[in-house]
Amino acid sequence: MKLKQAFAVTATLLTVSTVAYGQAFDDKFRQLSDDKLRTPNVYRTASGAPGHQYWQQKADYNIKVKLDDENQSLSASETITYHNNSPDTLRYVWVQLDQNRFRQDSIGNKTRTTSDLDKVSFKGMESMKTASEFPAGYKITDVSDANGNDYHYVINGTMMRIDLKEPLQSGEQTKFNISWQYNIVEQKVLGGRGGYEYFEEDDNYLYEVSQWFPRMAAYYDVYGWQNKQFVGSGEFTLEFGDYTVAITVPADHIVAATGVLQNPEDVLTRTQRARLAEARTADKPVKIVTEEEAIENEKEGTDDTKTWVFKADNVRDFAWASSRRFIWDAKGYKNGGVDVLAMSFYPKEGNPLWERYSTEAVIHTIKSYSYYSIDYPYPVAISVNGPVGGMEYPMITFNGPRPYVDEDTGKKYYSKRTKYGLISVIIHEIGHIFFPMTVNSDERQWTWMDEGINTFLQFLAEQRWEENYPSDRGHARDIVRYMASQNQMPIMTNSESILQFGNNAYGKPATALNVLRETIMGRELFDFAFREYARRWKFKRPTPDDLFRTMEDASGVDLDWFWRGWFYTTDHVDIAIDDIHLYNVNTQDPEVEKAWKREQDQREPITITAHRNQGMPTTVGQQPELRDFYNEHDEYTVTNADRNEYNKLLADLTDEQKAMLKDDTNFYVVDFSNKGGLVMPILLDIKYADGSKEHMRIPAEIWRRSPDHVSKMIMTDKEIKEIIVDPNWETADTDLSNNYWPQRVIPSRIELYKRGVWGGKNSMMEDYDEELKSIEDED
Repeated sequence: MKLKQAFAVTATLLTVSTVAYGQAFDDKFRQLSDDKLRTPNVYRTASGAPGHQYWQQKADYNIKVKLDDENQSLSASETITYHNNSPDTLRYVWVQLDQNRFRQDSIGNKTRTTSDLDKVSFKGMESMKTASEFPAGYKITDVSDANGNDYHYVINGTMMRIDLKEPLQSGEQTKFNISWQYNIVEQKVLGGRGGYEYFEEDDNYLYEVSQWFPRMAAYYDVYGWQNKQFVGSGEFTLEFGDYTVAITVPADHIVAATGVLQNPEDVLTRTQRARLAEARTADKPVKIVTEEEAIENEKEGTDDTKTWVFKADNVRDFAWASSRRFIWDAKGYKNGGVDVLAMSFYPKEGNPLWERYSTEAVIHTIKSYSYYSIDYPYPVAISVNGPVGGMEYPMITFNGPRPYVDEDTGKKYYSKRTKYGLISVIIHEIGHIFFPMTVNSDERQWTWMDEGINTFLQFLAEQRWEENYPSDRGHARDIVRYMASQNQMPIMTNSESILQFGNNAYGKPATALNVLRETIMGRELFDFAFREYARRWKFKRPTPDDLFRTMEDASGVDLDWFWRGWFYTTDHVDIAIDDIHLYNVNTQDPEVEKAWKREQDQREPITITAHRNQGMPTTVGQQPELRDFYNEHDEYTVTNADRNEYNKLLADLTDEQKAMLKDDTNFYVVDFSNKGGLVMPILLDIKYADGSKEHMRIPAEIWRRSPDHVSKMIMTDKEIKEIIVDPNWETADTDLSNNYWPQRVIPSRIELYKRGVWGGKNSMMEDYDEELKSIEDED
């Protein structure tokens, strides 16, 4: 700390540095509308709300599908009723054919790069071989109008254009039929967001069927037809509609699906129907199909079929699952505007984990998300255990974690990681029914509006599950390493161009929203504004502009700097303390000031030359007669002239001004630099010599005139002993070493290892908690 004495009481202290001469000024607080946001119009307003002429298309589906359990394929037909609510005339429509992504000639497969092939796992080799031989993709057998007349159509990769016989005018609707077949992929071999799982021990299958029918591509005011190819990362942009789906499966299968079952008398036993009725008001999940009953089903086989009919209104997609191995439990939840039946479907391999946590986690998610956004809008919410690790569709989700089975003993164990992994993935996927299945963002274009917003809400819901929940994403500290890396890309990057998908689309936007809630806006303002965003865009299609504008509109907080820094750049947070200076008022009293000057000078170290010259014989020392007034009195001596000048000054001052000269306030000036480029509030813990402590929060706007360097004055009667920047690690500051005055040594550890051994033992086998090793004993 540098100590300085102001030479006059009228001295001015600058708190903001100026921009260097010749250097362009980077205004990080300029409005986004200057260069980033679209011009408001009658469809989307400057406030972020839908405009008075907002419109969106509607697509209704009537589908019949049959599952071939012998050949793992399906055949189906559909009638689509397409409503043109746009102001435009359409000469053709686009339909998504997502299963074509598995074809060898798809863009995704053709552009897949190859890593080092020196070492490949057996599973990896199986996947490569199967992918090259698997007969994937749709076989379209019919595209016709309502009267059965063929339409001309063109298939372009994962998209199909249907040329209409007559232009579809604004306000009109049209119907057309599509029939198709395709082979279902083995998910654990070929991957994907759906597929089947084979159980060799009983020669049975579990199907999770998604992206399975030709679906209308979205047409909307911002991009027109969203007909980007489905390469693999960018998910889906879909229209809302009403669905009636008849699913024909082996008679001993249990089916879970989007929507409400219309014919329970045809497909369920009297006992199962009674259990379902009981579940609606039960205190804990009720088994509709017990584990013992599911095990009996595994032993059976039949050529008979049953057709399950589901109806779902105002949904943007439809998925289903089917297996004779399913255990099925359910529990109702009703509160305010929410009235839902939560259900779980899982094979015996999922127990005891699934029967304990799945349905309760579904209900917990609905409670939490309904609190932070909008009421859950549908009558059903389902969690299915199968081959898909985690995927969401309206009213139904696919979730993967299962206990570990010891090959020697056959006993089941689950680790802490597996337990919380299951709860987290259910929260995340059920959360997706809110975002984007209800607040219908364009996932093909902006993955973060789907994954990032949902990961943020997942973090809030996890914290409401139990104290100190081990969340993977959300805390500012969790994103620091990525933000400090060289592989960052702006959040506002198209889905297929992202390098680190998890960090960019999930982690960083989730952290940004949590920082916005906790540090920038505060919970009250943020929560109100976010609920307003969800309310405005429920069953509508928002863009990033609409979110950004709504959050400002509903909170009264200017956030353009925040969106610009966190979402449009790769800047990171690194605010450093460069220096600190202490000023006190110059009393002008020579008796005081010259004594002060002597004290300060004596603190300065003497030079090496002066040190070595001490005791050296000198001429004046040997000849005292050479000494005079100036040898007897130094610069610190107070003279009569000094006293006269001081008395003259006092005579010209008022009593108030004289009191100012005696003010003993400490004026500390702290110099900060923004090394990361991302402007953020400066959060300080100030510790004083008397043991007291003060927390100071300086808004980000301190950087508005000088985004690189600023100085802040702190006036106090106390002596400052320590200052810490971002003491609670709220802002994702990437370098803690420059956050302290006086500077601290940051401890770390050196990990030693033997040559040829990296990382020690395999933690995958040692991650299981001893107290959970035998679930049977615990129960």
